Amino acid sequence: MPHRSTRRAFIGAACIALALAGCSSTAPTPPATTPGLYQSQSKAGATLDRRAAAEMVSEFRRGRGLGPVTLDPALNRMAEEQANAMARDNKLSHETSAGSLKARIARSGYRNGGMWENIGAGHDTLADAFTGWRSSPPHMKNMLQPKASRIGIAAARAPGTRYEVFWAMVLADPNDPRPEVTAAQVNRAVPSFPIGVPGGIYVPSIH
Repeated sequence: MPHRSTRRAFIGAACIALALAGCSSTAPTPPATTPGLYQSQSKAGATLDRRAAAEMVSEFRRGRGLGPVTLDPALNRMAEEQANAMARDNKLSHETSAGSLKARIARSGYRNGGMWENIGAGHDTLADAFTGWRSSPPHMKNMLQPKASRIGIAAARAPGTRYEVFWAMVLADPNDPRPEVTAAQVNRAVPSFPIGVPGGIYVPSIH
């Protein structure tokens, strides 16, 4: 079996209404009170310490003069859905069987402009996953969004696959003033236009 480091991967940091994408590695110095940072997520029955995750990201943000983030049940569910979908599909992508990021945002009830998603795979612990995100400029930028104040995170086991563990982190600004995007708007049919006739085609604003 190859060394775990050869199976680590980060391929996307996504946001809505902000052109932000990238790939994700120096280990943070974790607080001594959060041993959950080092719990293996590839073991059966593993439990992710979400509170430790929120504390770690908040501390990272405070070091840059930004406010902390607090756990949000809706964002935890959204992160779980994405992590489980990637594990089920054995695919590291923002586009999974759970739908596009925009479709998942529509189902979550959050506004269209204030949400940022980091995904990853192959990292066995929360500390490892955070190291990867922090070392990737696009992922780090997502974690340092000035208006983000809520967070959700999840890890999903995928035994026997290349990565074994898939990760999803979602940050959001619950006070975003932009209109909420509904599932109907996301799924509406693209209008057809005769060749040569000017027309607009609906394109989801995901970057």
